[in-house]
Amino acid sequence: MSLSKLCTSLALAALVAATPANSQDKIAKIGVLAPLTGGSAADGNEMVNGAKLAVDEINAAGGVAGYQLEVVVGDTQNQSADAVTSAFERLAGDRDLNAMFTGYASGSNFEIEMIAEQDMPYLIAANSAQTRDIIAAHPDKFPTVWSLTPSYDAYNTAMVPVLQGLETSGKLKLTNRRAALISSDNPYSKSIMEGLKKSFEDAGWSVTSADLLPFGEINDWRTFLAKVRQDNPAVIINTDYQPGNAAKFLTQFLEQPTDSLVFIQYAPSVPEFLNLTGKQATGIVYNLLGGTLNTPKNPRAAEVMKKYNDNYGNEPGTYGALLYEEVMFYANALKKVGDPTKRLEISKVIGESHMQIASGMLSFDPNTHLAVQGDNAIPIQFFQIWDGKRVLFYPHEYAEGEFRMPPWMKQ
Repeated sequence: MSLSKLCTSLALAALVAATPANSQDKIAKIGVLAPLTGGSAADGNEMVNGAKLAVDEINAAGGVAGYQLEVVVGDTQNQSADAVTSAFERLAGDRDLNAMFTGYASGSNFEIEMIAEQDMPYLIAANSAQTRDIIAAHPDKFPTVWSLTPSYDAYNTAMVPVLQGLETSGKLKLTNRRAALISSDNPYSKSIMEGLKKSFEDAGWSVTSADLLPFGEINDWRTFLAKVRQDNPAVIINTDYQPGNAAKFLTQFLEQPTDSLVFIQYAPSVPEFLNLTGKQATGIVYNLLGGTLNTPKNPRAAEVMKKYNDNYGNEPGTYGALLYEEVMFYANALKKVGDPTKRLEISKVIGESHMQIASGMLSFDPNTHLAVQGDNAIPIQFFQIWDGKRVLFYPHEYAEGEFRMPPWMKQ
């Protein structure tokens, strides 16, 4: 910097009271919307931990573009419209806050509308069907909103081919073509259950149940399980995503297990689920879109997981890694733009990015603002829990181990 420019900068710093005198004193606040209370608190705490881990790393390296980052948290509680709106408005009222991040703040992602109206950069990592439904009709209205998770269509369509592949290889033996499904009444779980129901029926399966329970804490799954034991389906699917509910479901299923493969949506990826179930979870199958792809082909995942484990004493689930990556994505864009108040410019850099992250190679579809999905982008991953460990068995090019018949099924 020339002497004249340096003098001008110092003069401006002295004249503008809102601007600190030294660049290292400047603060750029980032908001994290997270469910810190209620049934999703384990996810919410991971979101905050992941964001703070990234911020601490960035600040320790000297900050970015002359700014130190600071995390400010808004608790979305039970993810109701009132709770999310209140958390958003509190964060947005801070003049030093110019970006927001989340795994998920609500079940429907309705907050996207409010955030876009303020030209606020917003990185999100869940409820992709809802994000697409909001953005796809008018993507130009949402230049600041981007999803690190891809379309959830693969949640609806990938399972039947994967099961068929396991059967063909002789690794899975199914006694019939019956499937029983259950969900809680929230947009994420319900839409996946409905998609799976159609997928199984299109493949010639009989869906014996497609039950819907109220969203929230569920202590008793026994009415559904009684019907399961009567119908004896080859596959049982629970798309409720809360780990406490999933743990109770598994415990009650194992009271009198049927000869069925048990699939639980998302919840087994949360560390709390394994803490609650221990070795009981051996044999459970789940899948992830946007989950940490911890394989030799993606060393970024091991790097992020090690940092998280070293700092917090346990490996992250999905959202610890994703929020870390969201903050890093933002910091990369801020470094290029140089000013956190230039929200639209920062969002444009984010939308045009193509980077390796913990869940794969990330780029965005300009028509939906979702991450691109695919084996060479963000792949869908199928896991089985065995002796307290999560084993990635699909897709084959990333597999860490083989699928095995669950211990309660006939070999």
